[in-house]
Amino acid sequence: MSVSADKIARHWDDEIVPRITEYIRVPAKSPHFDVEWERHGYIEQVVQLAHAWARRQSIRGLVLDVVRLPGRTPLLYFEVPGIGDRTALIYGHLDKQPEMVGWQEGFGPWIPRFEDGRLYGRGGADDGYAIFAALSAIAALQDAGVPHARLVGLIETCEESGSYDLPPYLDHLATRLGNVDFVVGLDSGCGDYERLWMTTSLRGLAAGTLEVRVLTEGVHSGDASGVVPSSFRIARKLLDRLEDPSTGWILPSAFHVPIPRERVEQAAHAASIMGDMVFRKYPFAGNTTPMADDGTEALLNRTWRPALSVTGADGLPAIENAGNVLRPYTSLKLSLRLPPTLDGASATHELKSLLEVEAPHGASVRFHADQAASGWNAAATTPWLGAAVEAASRLHYGKSAAAMGEGGTIPFMAMLGKRFPEAQFLITGVLGPKSNAHGPNEFLHVPYAKKLTACVADVLAAHAKV
Repeated sequence: MSVSADKIARHWDDEIVPRITEYIRVPAKSPHFDVEWERHGYIEQVVQLAHAWARRQSIRGLVLDVVRLPGRTPLLYFEVPGIGDRTALIYGHLDKQPEMVGWQEGFGPWIPRFEDGRLYGRGGADDGYAIFAALSAIAALQDAGVPHARLVGLIETCEESGSYDLPPYLDHLATRLGNVDFVVGLDSGCGDYERLWMTTSLRGLAAGTLEVRVLTEGVHSGDASGVVPSSFRIARKLLDRLEDPSTGWILPSAFHVPIPRERVEQAAHAASIMGDMVFRKYPFAGNTTPMADDGTEALLNRTWRPALSVTGADGLPAIENAGNVLRPYTSLKLSLRLPPTLDGASATHELKSLLEVEAPHGASVRFHADQAASGWNAAATTPWLGAAVEAASRLHYGKSAAAMGEGGTIPFMAMLGKRFPEAQFLITGVLGPKSNAHGPNEFLHVPYAKKLTACVADVLAAHAKV
């Protein structure tokens, strides 16, 4: 017996879309981007919004708590009793990335807008929908009389900052969580909106700020240039130690790992499904071309190979305010994505050493690390999970399931992988082509999310039969 996809769709229309619309309006930025998050109260507001909605759901035995530890962002915990001695954990988060520029006219990060089945606004897809979809799936199981195992849920509010608040909560809730043998994570992506996608790996992250200082204050560029070295040139030269400026290839071997054959084969299969959408999903400007013209290689680049992004800068005045001054310093925010099996802390230490040693012209160079996260590589999928995912995808989407790695980082998965090494993982999500999490015009593909909710319910039902 399967759940009613029609009832889930109505639940989304009647209850979930309106609540996510409210959620989008709240600028609940993650603490890394809002250091005064507690005083501002936005994170508390979205936690209370989700908590109030959850309390109204007709789920037998639902236990719902807002758990708080001193100095930590709050966490929403839920528990639903079930049959047998197995336990499945469902994961999501409510904190958001910052605004970002470039939203279309009439759209904005805190302006929910529903068009053509897409709900635009920050956080809806990444991944404020998770708590709503999870409880909707559980309610659908109970409504259909389909047994499920004991279920627990963790909805955190620090994920976009690297989940540094989560380990203390895992320790605090260890007894209540019990021995988890199945994890459902709803914070990932999909290659298209036509099937259920499993995420089989996630990259790690080494992030921080590179600061190059050459003067104690700015001076006239006509007087100083040619004598005082440019902080920008020095920063550029330091980055050349890490990255080939012509190709973007990360040079030190310490940041690379062998790619497992199974993941290469999965990337090839995913590329055959996605076709030119591997590239077309990105809003290339002008005649910009991708770094690889082969779909498989492009997917491997974004899932198993390291890559550098400069995501911010200080010390550079806006162009309209840029006088003829040789600036005293340049600071660049660096985001180095790491292969899934590379240790994040060790890689961050390696990056710091690489950038700081033997600074050109003896300049003052410091790399201030602020995020170090290890990636995650799934264990071999057991037959029951593979069969359940395939059956759910065919039933609700009408097409076979698919799997691939994702380029983002979900620190919680590596934490859970270490804590419950025997657990199976279904990591999935709604971040498909052009959904643009973290960027402008982020949207939640509601028709896809409805079917994903039904798939999650069916997989939870299969888990109970193992």
